[in-house]
Amino acid sequence: MSMQVAWKQVRVAVTLVLTTGLSATYAQNTVSAVSPGSGTRAANRLNLQQCIDVAQQNNIQIRQGRLTIANSDLQLRQARLNMLPTAVFQGNQSINGGRSINPQSNEFVQQTINSSSFQLNTSATLYNGGVLRSTIKQNEVALQAGQQELNATQNNVSLTVAQNYLNVLVGTEQLAVAQRQAEVTRAQLERTQRLVNAGSAPEANLYELRATLAGNELDIVTAQNTLDLAKVSLLQAMNVPINQDFEVEPISVPDPGLDPYTASVQQLYDVASTNLPEVKGADLRVKSATLGVQVAKGGLYPTLSLNGNLSTIYSSAASAATLNGQSTQTTIGFIVDPVTGANIPINASTPGYDRTGISYGSQLSNNFSQSASLFLRVPIFQGNLSRNRITTAKIQQQNAELTALNTRLTLRQQIETAYTSMRAGANRYRATQAQVASLEKAFQVAESRLNAGAINATDYSIAKTNLDRARNSLVQAKYDYVFRTKILDYYQNKPLSFN
Repeated sequence: MSMQVAWKQVRVAVTLVLTTGLSATYAQNTVSAVSPGSGTRAANRLNLQQCIDVAQQNNIQIRQGRLTIANSDLQLRQARLNMLPTAVFQGNQSINGGRSINPQSNEFVQQTINSSSFQLNTSATLYNGGVLRSTIKQNEVALQAGQQELNATQNNVSLTVAQNYLNVLVGTEQLAVAQRQAEVTRAQLERTQRLVNAGSAPEANLYELRATLAGNELDIVTAQNTLDLAKVSLLQAMNVPINQDFEVEPISVPDPGLDPYTASVQQLYDVASTNLPEVKGADLRVKSATLGVQVAKGGLYPTLSLNGNLSTIYSSAASAATLNGQSTQTTIGFIVDPVTGANIPINASTPGYDRTGISYGSQLSNNFSQSASLFLRVPIFQGNLSRNRITTAKIQQQNAELTALNTRLTLRQQIETAYTSMRAGANRYRATQAQVASLEKAFQVAESRLNAGAINATDYSIAKTNLDRARNSLVQAKYDYVFRTKILDYYQNKPLSFN
């Protein structure tokens, strides 16, 4: 199994150690050490948690997830505010010229009128089929689901950084192995050179060892290139430029024990299905979709609301009449004198009035009115709109249930794969460990026989190459097996520890 495949399960294993927080000062110093756009470094060594902190701050998906939570929180607060009564104030100021209607008396007048009107309307929903309360509950659950999904995103980002961090550690250790291999070959070459000069060994051995050393130096170059690429991947996972000169702190990984893992697949699944944020988020989405069905069903019920209104008006054409003590005589008809036959006029006295304007404040006070009403809205037929909304909500509920089911199915498959891989890793480590022990003894024998002139350099190179390959395989097998056990520890909600 390739190293890339071996580390896929590691992404899940290290989430607990990745999410432990540091102090604010420590995190700030970390970001200043490796930050976006920085061409220089303040520190040349980073540990795993420092890399995680930088990635958490720079990752775009996490920032988007936080914005999603902020939007969900805003929707929840708005849903709660929708329970409160609404109030709207309206004001109007107008000027009409020519033939206009006096808003005070509703009479036509031929003058320029300056008028004002003010209204305050309020409304409170008394009953609407529980839509408001169900909407609040739905938004509360949606906010919780968003928080769990953000936790899952943060874990994924942390695990990606950890995977690349571990690749750097493996590359560093393999580079050290390649350098030690070259040093052994170089020492043997010097020893053989002295033997050749003394006439105790054939010159052909020098050529064989020089070819072996050249191969070792090529292995060093290959290991260095692999390490450089691993560092680039780590920096990219942290979302910082690759022009960073840094080293990573090693993780203390002891030689793994080969005791059988105590938990079964079912036990691992039972614990993981109640702790992973992906599962919690999927379950909360199902609950939110169920509440969405209740919201949609509320559209079938009547809506009862209480409305209130306060209003007043002002008109510059409004005036008040006041008696001035004068009167006007007006002939309204005649009667005939029966004696003379003359027409005698009949006069009527009309009292005189003075017209004065009404002040602004007096008009607002005199024209002030209030009203209250109950409004009942009963849906009878709306083109089947409400029932179609219910059907859509039920489809969304079923889709959320299938998503939650698929999340659990994927989790079970991951646990089964991780458990099987752990057992395979144990077998591989055990076999590789035995192989290295045997090849070390074989190499010691070959080295002694070469120094004694009993074998040629070709046989020595073969023994050394076999040992070098086995040691590289042992490095991979060691990290592979240890972290496969940590994957299973993660599913059991255990803290990650290498002690």
